[in-house]
Amino acid sequence: MSDNTILIKNALILNPDNFENKKQSLLIKEDLIAEIADDIDEGSADKIIDAEGKILLPGLINTHTHLSMTLFRGLADDLSLDSWLNDHIWPMEANLNGDYCYIGALLGAVELIKSGTTTFSDMYFYMEDVARAVEDAGIRAVLSYGMIDFGDAEKREGEIKENLQLFNSCNGMADGRIKVFLGPHSPYTASEELLLKVRELADEYNMGIHIHVSETEKEINDSLEEKGLRPFEYLDKIGFLGPDVVAAHCVWLSDEEIEIIKKHNVKVSHNPCSNMKLASGISPVSKLIENDVCVSIGTDGASSNNNLDLIEELKTASLLQKVATLDPKVLSSDEAVEMATIKGAEALGLESEIGSIEVGKKADIILIDTNSANMVPDSSSLSSNVIYSANGSNVDTTICNGKILMENKKLTVLDEQEIYKKARKAIKELKEAI
Repeated sequence: MSDNTILIKNALILNPDNFENKKQSLLIKEDLIAEIADDIDEGSADKIIDAEGKILLPGLINTHTHLSMTLFRGLADDLSLDSWLNDHIWPMEANLNGDYCYIGALLGAVELIKSGTTTFSDMYFYMEDVARAVEDAGIRAVLSYGMIDFGDAEKREGEIKENLQLFNSCNGMADGRIKVFLGPHSPYTASEELLLKVRELADEYNMGIHIHVSETEKEINDSLEEKGLRPFEYLDKIGFLGPDVVAAHCVWLSDEEIEIIKKHNVKVSHNPCSNMKLASGISPVSKLIENDVCVSIGTDGASSNNNLDLIEELKTASLLQKVATLDPKVLSSDEAVEMATIKGAEALGLESEIGSIEVGKKADIILIDTNSANMVPDSSSLSSNVIYSANGSNVDTTICNGKILMENKKLTVLDEQEIYKKARKAIKELKEAI
């Protein structure tokens, strides 16, 4: 659905820039927010959306996921990360192909749109097919190819070539909605040579880096045994870290490592539900925030979550920090909203384009309907109502790059029933192939 000029009237604007919570109108022209005011002339719009009783906020930003893993939802539940990966996920992934990853990504895109996420950062395989799904779905993405070499020089060359090919073919595609990062999987699956090459290429091409770090206690113990250093100490020593690095998980951190993260302005992607489900631990998010570290939010893949509902993820994140620290004031609802909006944009280097409701920024906007049992009575704090009461099913309208992707809870771009049918077929074939 494409209307060049869209007027959203009477919205309760929840802006992470100021949290003023004002009822205003907003005008979208092409792909940008053109005007925000108490009253905007209706004659200036091709389409009018009356947002009375709806909360307007920036489209949510999921800074760590593996979108095509929607195909593995529920495949290997109630297992440790080690067993989950080695015994179930990796054998299944051996049978993946581009078509499977395309349909898995479309299935994920449906879920993202329906629960208010307009931007996601993905690390996986067959990423050009994921890019195709992003283009079809109308959402925004940062894509990286998950590079794993286990010290094999020939494999290393192939992995680097694959990620650079993704950059050359997909960076800037889909009307600029796709950005490409480098994706070394982790310090334990990527050799020092690969990590150093990634650092060099990131500087040369001005690319961001997406990596898993310090997810499990085993990872820390193995790193100490093999290198005599904890993961962030090791990455610091080899000169890998910088403000362009997004580190997913960051569960097992020492105070010294928090200092290292702060010193290099590394961005953190917190994935509470996945960390809880795999019994990996609790990231010291409140301590990171106290140290002015940029902490964003991610769902991880649907195979270890098992959904992509970022609003649910934010509630979990907030409550988990409160119970972990025994302090009800940490990770407030305002801070949680920031994690999924402006902090997410900052993590991905997109803060000048998205993440807040400002004139001149991209029109990535969602509306949450408060006329629902779990949202009544209206809270005096919009952020409290969104974080503690809402979930993804309360999202009414999703707009990305000025294009309406869902209105009145109905998708306008993707055929969800057709996607469900194809996804079920793909899952059946993958299971039969093992």
